[in-house]
Amino acid sequence: MRRRLLCLVLLLGQASAVKAHDTWVQTNTNVIRAGDSVHVDLMLGNHGNDHRDFKLASKTSLTNASLKIHGPDKKTFDVRDRLVDVGYTPKEGFWTTKFAATEPGLYLVDHTVDAIVNHGTPTRSVKSGKTFFVVTKSMDKIPHEHPGYDKVLGHQLEIVADANTVTPMGPDAPIRVKVLFKGQPLKEARVSFIPRGETLAEGFDSTYERKTNENGRCFFTPKEGNYYLVVVHHATDEKGEGYDSTKYSATLTVFVPDVCPCCGE
Repeated sequence: MRRRLLCLVLLLGQASAVKAHDTWVQTNTNVIRAGDSVHVDLMLGNHGNDHRDFKLASKTSLTNASLKIHGPDKKTFDVRDRLVDVGYTPKEGFWTTKFAATEPGLYLVDHTVDAIVNHGTPTRSVKSGKTFFVVTKSMDKIPHEHPGYDKVLGHQLEIVADANTVTPMGPDAPIRVKVLFKGQPLKEARVSFIPRGETLAEGFDSTYERKTNENGRCFFTPKEGNYYLVVVHHATDEKGEGYDSTKYSATLTVFVPDVCPCCGE
């Protein structure tokens, strides 16, 4: 009887642990013409291979979550209440919304969630996610310079772009990032640059992973066009009311086109 009870407890623990996913945001394109719309998706997944894949798994709850778009004119749009559920069941599919933009420039999509989860022990889970897109007056001549890519939002664990991830961007253009933990550079953090559809090697994958330097910086140079999910985690023993530890995660989604939208190369 005890053995059966122990097996049941272990199975329940494993089933609960499967729910420990990361969140990210992505758009259907990284450049649109002024007056057009971009579709913004809020995803939940990348639990496999030690949180290093690009696969969907269930659908995040919007409780304690935020989704905002920061424009080049310093306006911020709260789009959380505009999200539409595209799944048939509560745990299927993902959230999405459409956003029309008229002001040219670089836009930053910003997502956060802060909740207490229990996978055997109560843990505070603090997540953040970002992505960028550019609005241009003409698709025939897209400017290279778009300030604002290095904007720090103050997330507990934050990936800050160290170079524009939209223009110019293409194969052989480095994705440069800086990792901040509570506003300070986080050194020796493992940053995964995961191409959609790729399986990373066990342990540390030297092809797709980097360690941040003393300034919290690292970079990765993609060799082909794809969506790339940039992910970093940081676990602490921080305790509080209702939880015994705290786990932080941050993501940045980068769309790498096969041809640079600015120079056509």
